[in-house]
This record gives sequence, C-alpha cells and structure tokens, in this order.
Amino acid sequence: MSSDTKLGTLLDALPEDLAAPVFTHSSWTIRRSDSYERLAFLGDSVLALAITAHLYPRLEAERFGAGRLTKIRAQAVSGRSCMAVAQRLEIPGRLREAAPPGAEGSVRVLIGTERVLASVIEAVIGACFLAFGYDRTARAVVKAFRERIDDALEHPVDFKSALQERLARRGALVSYDVIEEQGPPHDRTFSIVATVGGVEVGRGSGRSKKDAEQEAAQTALEALEQ
Repeated sequence: MSSDTKLGTLLDALPEDLAAPVFTHSSWTIRRSDSYERLAFLGDSVLALAITAHLYPRLEAERFGAGRLTKIRAQAVSGRSCMAVAQRLEIPGRLREAAPPGAEGSVRVLIGTERVLASVIEAVIGACFLAFGYDRTARAVVKAFRERIDDALEHPVDFKSALQERLARRGALVSYDVIEEQGPPHDRTFSIVATVGGVEVGRGSGRSKKDAEQEAAQTALEALEQ
C-alpha cells in the first residue's frame, strides 16, 4: 500500500462502497443513509482530533491554554477553511459528476454552498478513516489543512472582541441573535444577526453559533470602517 499521505491521493484510492456516498447529497437518494451525512458526522470528529493532536505538543503550555487552543482549532477547521480545502481538491467538480440526471439545477447551488462543501470534506475524512485508519488519515488531514493552521496561528481571528472594544468607546453593546437554522441536527447551519441598540449592524452564518457570530461581527466591523 502506498505511503502517500495526501488527502487527494487517499480520496482517489477509496473503495467504491465508501466513495459513492461521499459524493451523494441526501436529496439525490431515496435512503438518507446512502448520502454523505453519516460519514461527515464521523469525519468531523476525526478532523478535530487530528488538528488537536497536531497542535497540542507543538504549542507551549504557558502561552497556549485550553481556551486559546480551542479558538485556533475552531478557526483552522471552520466552514470557510473546509470549503477552501474542498475547492483545492476539486470537490465541486466531483459533486457535479456524481449528480444524478435531472439534478443540474440543484447541483449548481450545492457546489457553491459552504455547508455542503464542508460536509463533503468531512465525509471524505470519515471515509478515509474507515478505509486507511486514523494515523494515515490524520497525517493527510494535517497536510491538507496546513495553510489554514498556519493562518490561525499567525492571524488569530476574534472579531467579536474587536467589535466590542470599538463599541465600548461609545458606551454601546452588541447582541447576537439566531434568525435561522438549517439542516439536520448533526449538520446544522446557523444564521446570526448582530444588533446595537436594536439596529442591525451585521449578519453571518456558520456551522456553529460561534462561527456565525464571528462572521456577523466581521461584517459589522467592515461596515463601521466604510
């Protein structure tokens, strides 16, 4: 067996019984269990563990406590990060090829959706874990997410704190409210609105409320800077 640990190489080597569901959206099959959802559920945990195990021994305990490690990991494996990795692995094209006849309209929407591409990447990771084991898959995951990990370490993002610091100068507070939830419980996307004094200042979406709040805070900051 090849020792190559590139995620794309492992993806190409997946057996058909795992490769097929990876690129099957739930709307394309009668049985939901034939879609990528279960594999994405598994892959989400493998992804988090692989990145955590990579970061933990490399970052000084004095400077990187549990809270800071959590933020770095969250940024490295965010929906945006997963989408970037998916695009690099040409996941949109693979989804288009796997779409059943008559699904051309839906596939155009799906391949541009962060939640879908992120879920497919997680499904890829879950399938690779089942086919090749944790160690080989984890090495491939770290390699695939290397740029996102480095970016999280060099440019940690905390737009919520930055926004609140700016608003504090004028004695204002920001609040975040969920305005929409989409997807099944294990693959949920949240839409958040940020308001100041009852006035909307930003919106965001993400696969967790924290990610969505960060995006809402980012859009609010960008609006304040205009």
